Amino acid sequence: MDLIDILKTKKIGDEVRVEGWIRNHRRQKEFGFIDFYDGTSFETLQIVYDKTNANFDEIQKMLVGCAIIVDGKLVESSGNQEYELKASNVLLVGECDETYPIQPKRHTQEFLRSVAHLRPRTRLFQAVFKIRNLAAYAIHEYFQSHNYVYVHTPLFTTSDCEGENQMFKVTTLDLENINKNEDGKVDYKADLFGKPTFITGTGQLHGEAYAMAFKKIYTFGPTFRTENSNTKTHANEFWMIEPEIAFCDLDGLMDIEEEMLKSIVSYVLKNGEEEIKFLNNFVDKNLKEKLEKLVNSNFVRITHHEAVDLLKKADIKWEFTPDYESDIAKEHEKYITEYYNAPVFITNWPKDIKAWYMKENSDGKTVAAVDLEVPGAGELMGGSQREEDYEKLVKRAENLGVDTELIDWFMDLRKYGSCYHSGFGMGFERLIIYLTGVENIRDVIPFPRTPGNCEY
Repeated sequence: MDLIDILKTKKIGDEVRVEGWIRNHRRQKEFGFIDFYDGTSFETLQIVYDKTNANFDEIQKMLVGCAIIVDGKLVESSGNQEYELKASNVLLVGECDETYPIQPKRHTQEFLRSVAHLRPRTRLFQAVFKIRNLAAYAIHEYFQSHNYVYVHTPLFTTSDCEGENQMFKVTTLDLENINKNEDGKVDYKADLFGKPTFITGTGQLHGEAYAMAFKKIYTFGPTFRTENSNTKTHANEFWMIEPEIAFCDLDGLMDIEEEMLKSIVSYVLKNGEEEIKFLNNFVDKNLKEKLEKLVNSNFVRITHHEAVDLLKKADIKWEFTPDYESDIAKEHEKYITEYYNAPVFITNWPKDIKAWYMKENSDGKTVAAVDLEVPGAGELMGGSQREEDYEKLVKRAENLGVDTELIDWFMDLRKYGSCYHSGFGMGFERLIIYLTGVENIRDVIPFPRTPGNCEY
């Protein structure tokens, strides 16, 4: 029986069987205590055995990490738990010797990255990945309950928003002997797809096609970037949530972003109480307060121009000078959220620093784009109202050197029943960093893929 069900439904005097692993083992001459877990619950169960157990000597030899099956009776506990398990039988299923790296002591996160296949057995990573699981469920629950269709966009693509220099190339050609054509360029005719192909960096373009049929869709899956960055918030493989909504303008998009984020955080606070408590005690002392505050906040909405006005008025010597034509830096994001003491939507960005598919505003200088900045984390989501006018989109693409022939199908969406529509993207790992207080993206992905690291 799963430990989580035992803790929820069983009472003192019940006979139960548990299957799991030894987290700690304290031996005495006449008896012993096993700190038992099975992964279904963040809480553990204390197992007590003594000389009356037929295999007492064998139990005493069982080490941390061993897999065991235990039969016994739930009895009143003399410790902090409501009850403990008085073992009638302890069966060793999987041995574990003294070389087991995950001993009952504090380990650095750097060390645990070196044993990524074993680190989910620690309390820290049990908490992190339980929160990741809860957040994933909450995302699906929010969109499904609001009539969105979940769309699986392709991982292999010949067109993408990010540009070829940001995308991994895919080929079946012999890299040791690549055929070239008369112009000296790679001859892709012999390749599997017959043309240059990439691993996707976003599901947006394909998502828009389905939004024009189902009104509201979302994607939730892996994306890939070739960015050679070793910061705490970048990885080459990560997950993205990307909704696309027809008949939705920028104001409506911000309403959805705020409602969705509050829904996810509320769900995690309610259903991950033990995990949040642990992370609040051992990772970030302000985590629970931060999350509860977000749920109860009114998100602020300002334009990029207003944000720069605010930064210029601040009595601070900036490392990066605020500029009306430029992006804002991490230090600026931090100041803005602290100034308003709330999450902040920044809208109407300079068009020259934003993507070609975003809707141009009437001023001819900005686009209907929005970034959501949250206290303690900075940018969490980025989105825009998409340009629905075919002629305007063609002109914008030409000005930025986008080859529209490669995405003629995407351009068709503006020719056949187009409507105003919007969408945003949220990096799932950025969200998990925010929900757990764990600062490094390498510690919220089961097996992280970062520059120079593709282990396991």
